[in-house]
Amino acid sequence: MIRMADSPAANGNGGGMPQGDVPTINALAQYTKDLSFENPNAPRSLQPKEGQGPQINIQVNVNAQQLSETDFEVELKLEGDAKIQNEVLFAFEVTYAGVFRLLNIPADQIHPAVMIECPRLLFPFARQIVAEAVRNGGFPPLYIDPIDFVGLYRQKVMEQQGAQGPLAS
Repeated sequence: MIRMADSPAANGNGGGMPQGDVPTINALAQYTKDLSFENPNAPRSLQPKEGQGPQINIQVNVNAQQLSETDFEVELKLEGDAKIQNEVLFAFEVTYAGVFRLLNIPADQIHPAVMIECPRLLFPFARQIVAEAVRNGGFPPLYIDPIDFVGLYRQKVMEQQGAQGPLAS
């Protein structure tokens, strides 16, 4: 495992950076926790359709749990379906997870790092799993657009603050 601080070229002058306080996020493991693909109307759903393309709906959720002082399991859950006139062509669900070690990150930045940066690292792998599952189901691969994890995080924080009511000052 190489950190930027371990690389002589990391700071541009060939010297190493102090390693004791460099903020790092290391992926210790990545894995598929759950994968489901449904093609409920095959082979009818695989026949060419006239008119507009399918309506594709995708939901994204991020969950995390602390495993130790520095280690966190982060789950990125992608759920979606494609429909034409309320007929389901396909549906999928994938939970792709990773165990991440966070070192030298200020306490007030750990939650955003876990909920923004870790899923950002997981997303390309989960995206590829979805694309391959859809392709293996007989459809063109579905490449999900990049996700704004910062926006998602802010939305969740605002929802939680709204549920708690106004803060007393």
